[in-house]
Amino acid sequence: MGVMKRFEQRLEGLVNGTFAKVFKSEVQPVEIAGALQRECDNNAQIWNRERTVVPNDFIVELSTPDYERLSPYSGQLGDELAGLVRDYAKQQRYTFMGPIKVNLEKAEDLDTGLYRVRSRTLASSTSQPQPPAGGPQHHQQQGQAQGRGGYGYPPAGAPPMPAAPPPGAPGHRPQAAPRPAAPGPGTHGGAGTHVRHWIEINGTRHQISRPTLVLGRSTDADVRIDDPGVSRRHCEIRTGTPSTIQDLGSTNGIVVDGQHTTRATLRDGSRIVVGSTTIVYRQAEG
Repeated sequence: MGVMKRFEQRLEGLVNGTFAKVFKSEVQPVEIAGALQRECDNNAQIWNRERTVVPNDFIVELSTPDYERLSPYSGQLGDELAGLVRDYAKQQRYTFMGPIKVNLEKAEDLDTGLYRVRSRTLASSTSQPQPPAGGPQHHQQQGQAQGRGGYGYPPAGAPPMPAAPPPGAPGHRPQAAPRPAAPGPGTHGGAGTHVRHWIEINGTRHQISRPTLVLGRSTDADVRIDDPGVSRRHCEIRTGTPSTIQDLGSTNGIVVDGQHTTRATLRDGSRIVVGSTTIVYRQAEG
């Protein structure tokens, strides 16, 4: 059973109780769960062959109406979302520097139904060398340099790696060979497996046969969208492992699975909103 399906089943168990009011919110918990998975993927830092570190401390920013509806259940929802992140990391073989925390915050600049996710890699005292004297103050300054409390875009780098023992010393291991290159666009999984990519706009399917696909209002765009809220070159889909979408400096930006963003990882079924147009991204093997 998939990670998201297990999460949905846990929510179904809670919805029969007082937690049911959470579903009156414009922002659905499943949308936030998908955004946390993308946050892990987009901020993964490869340390070595055996270890890929992802954020463990998350802030979900909500509009005032959404926050007021969800905040009474923030403890339960935070625990469920943290469990989903833990399950997803196990599936992807990600590791953490410390305990997983998911908290909700109110953002005055967000409209109802929109949200933002901020994250950071927050190390526990046992996962890296102790900071020098005045460590807590040093850590706070480092967080301020990276953004609001250490959260933000672009993601902060992973904590410094512990120094490796010198050659011949106990615990020294020869440097691991580099990992093989990831499969290129159009492939996924085992050798020879082909992945088809396409998008659906108002019931019309547009096949993605090249590594990049530009969407916009201009006749020069690969897929032209006749929508006054869409810029001439609005955004670009890049197929690969994983596929991504990138805003190209558009006026109104892009919303992916309910989250206003400039770049996001795409999965089969991802919903992209540009202007007043909804685009569904699809991919399948074969």
